[in-house]
Amino acid sequence: MTADVWLPIPADGIEGLPEGPDYRFWNGGEDFPADPADCVFYVVPYMKPVGVGVRPLSAMSRVEVVQTLSAGIDHVEPGLKHLRPGVRLCNARGVHEASTAELTLALMLASLRGIPDFVRAQDKGRWLGGFRPALADKNVLIVGYGSIGSAIEDRLVPFEVARVARVARSGRTTARGPVHPFTELPALLPQADVVVLSTPLTEGTRGLVDKDFLARMKDGALLVNVARGAVVDTDALLAELERGRVTAALDVTEPEPLPADHPLWHAPGLLISPHVGGPTSAFMPRAQRLIADQVRRFVNREPLANVILTTGATGA
Repeated sequence: MTADVWLPIPADGIEGLPEGPDYRFWNGGEDFPADPADCVFYVVPYMKPVGVGVRPLSAMSRVEVVQTLSAGIDHVEPGLKHLRPGVRLCNARGVHEASTAELTLALMLASLRGIPDFVRAQDKGRWLGGFRPALADKNVLIVGYGSIGSAIEDRLVPFEVARVARVARSGRTTARGPVHPFTELPALLPQADVVVLSTPLTEGTRGLVDKDFLARMKDGALLVNVARGAVVDTDALLAELERGRVTAALDVTEPEPLPADHPLWHAPGLLISPHVGGPTSAFMPRAQRLIADQVRRFVNREPLANVILTTGATGA
């Protein structure tokens, strides 16, 4: 009986992997590289269609660690019921912060400064001048202040925003100021010029941005979603966009991928990017370092990083 580690990146391309395990390459193909029952450490393939990453879980009777290469874990949660108690699920904290924060700023600036309009005008040979909103002097509200939310604030600092407010599941104090609990969100929304969603998708955040949430946003505010599409009630957002009361920039949508005939494509005041917050040139080196470090910790029986939950534990 072997002790296999399944990787979505060939082992010879990852510097620092420890000796000992049998490394098996599987990036979501139809055929498994070996018997899933021999896998003890499973790194879930990244950016695959729904259901691909969970497909081997029901047969992984010996697995001890499931490691995602995404910040969110919602795509693997449906398969956790197949696992025995005691399996640790880890996310990719530290891998996506730089890329996602970059895109968040790009979406903010592009939306406020009217870059999509300029591109359309360029296609028609039109010189489209005029005044546009600046990010400077704006109040920004970050909903979901984990490592990605913090990285977004890091990149806001040079842009001379008036204020950054932070919201997370529970309140706390940071070096930059208070993090407000979700219960204070209704009072904070009317003050924000830009609302950034960077929260995980949970039962508590699914549909968080509903009709009431949007109604509390000030006229002309910008909503930026780099979290998950299901955090936003699509119909409610469409209604506000059609009224022209708010604008939005979405890297994630519900549904996803967005069908070609979906009304979001043609909604006024909306910029859409196709879920590209994570996959950049910054992804691979950070993913490789995380994998090597986690497997090393596992082999040496050291505490793992980024443990989100343990199957069979209370609340898991």
